[in-house]
Amino acid sequence: MIQAVINIFRIPELRNRVLFSMAMLVIYRIGFWIPLPAVDQAQMVQAAEKAAEHATGFGKFLSYASIFSGGDFSQSTIFGLGIMPYITASIIFQLLQTAIPRLQELKKEGASGQQKITEWTRYATIAMCIIQSLMWLKYLLSRGLVKPEFTAPGTIVVFYLAGVVSLTAGSVFLMWLGEQIDKYGIGNGVSLILTAGIIARMPDAIYWVWDHFDPSQQAGADKIGLVGVIFLLASFVFVVAGAIVITVAQRRIPIQQAKHTRGRKVYGGQKHYLPLRVNHAGVMPIIFASSLLIFPSVFLGYLSSTAVQGPSWWATTTAFLNNNFQVGEYPYVLFEILLIYFFSYFWTTVVFSPEDMSKQLRDNGSFIPGLRPGPRTAEYLESVVERITYVGAGFLAIIAVIPSIVAKQMNIPYFVAAFLGGTGLLIVVSVGLDLMQRIEANLLMRNYAGFLSAGEGGRMAPRLRSRRA
Repeated sequence: MIQAVINIFRIPELRNRVLFSMAMLVIYRIGFWIPLPAVDQAQMVQAAEKAAEHATGFGKFLSYASIFSGGDFSQSTIFGLGIMPYITASIIFQLLQTAIPRLQELKKEGASGQQKITEWTRYATIAMCIIQSLMWLKYLLSRGLVKPEFTAPGTIVVFYLAGVVSLTAGSVFLMWLGEQIDKYGIGNGVSLILTAGIIARMPDAIYWVWDHFDPSQQAGADKIGLVGVIFLLASFVFVVAGAIVITVAQRRIPIQQAKHTRGRKVYGGQKHYLPLRVNHAGVMPIIFASSLLIFPSVFLGYLSSTAVQGPSWWATTTAFLNNNFQVGEYPYVLFEILLIYFFSYFWTTVVFSPEDMSKQLRDNGSFIPGLRPGPRTAEYLESVVERITYVGAGFLAIIAVIPSIVAKQMNIPYFVAAFLGGTGLLIVVSVGLDLMQRIEANLLMRNYAGFLSAGEGGRMAPRLRSRRA
């Protein structure tokens, strides 16, 4: 490991790319602490703590959204919207490519068509930033979190204009940072920014565990004992290992290339493998399921708060539904698992087409042994994808429900339990593996030992020599 890090700095081009990516991430974290104009930050902290303490619908929304913003919304900054508007716009256009023929044609055009889709995605990002920033600023104004001198009829327009411009410019700047990392750095820029925001919350989680740690057996209800800390550490290692396995797991389908005779020479006939990922949908099912479950929680919380003035049976019913649809409760976990399975199959259907794959195999002169090219191959691929998606969705469901169950049973905050699974952990693991593979490829291309390979003196041993070993 240490030798691999040293090898990175021995290669000037790779060293410059790594340092450039790190510098862009530092700029992102510095900009995160620039507050929005006219917002009372002291009142903002108190409102966020009160919302989280009483487990209101807004508090649940803040806890979930803060995973992707890189911190918590107790500090409203110019990077408050984070990179999520751009990611959401990209997901929307990816879904539209399967339904709109014009986008399908642009996708088939190659680089020029993809550039046009990227341009439209940027415009959609700006529109989403404006809408989300207006909603956020309106909420701040309704809760009295804006300084009084900016709430007057003559200055409120200035508050909205400054807030919308600041939040939109912040998200667009993060989008630009991601593109610069793609061009001059190493790794996927948007994913690295999102990962940096998630990892930035880890010191707060560690500090909470340290502050509430009590090794005595008479630890109070608001403390965590030695057994609890050991359980958290063991669970973290176990879940990370499981996330790595589900990220890299593949189902290999043997592919035989047809032989072609040209003159006196025979070409082709090689055997290959078609790798199908077990978790083909990535983290999208968890994101969709968690996002949808926020709305019923908020709606039931609103009904429960307003039903006090109505009939007793209505107040009892709404309170029962609200209490049983909290994070970690059985109905909530059950619906989350069902939604994860649904969106796993839905997203896999969107991004993977067995018909297109069978056509590509046929056009390249390849086939699956024992199956005729064409519809029969497509049916086989569809059945295989359905089976492995069922297994992948099961792993996703287990990883997704672990944080909510641990937070409920151990009475710890969700931002601490979030590092035991869920969307944030899967994103960090997948981005970390992708970054390591990119660095590994650059090192091996220059005959240096990487993180996953061994060499003598920092350089790769000759291939013949490694075979003898």
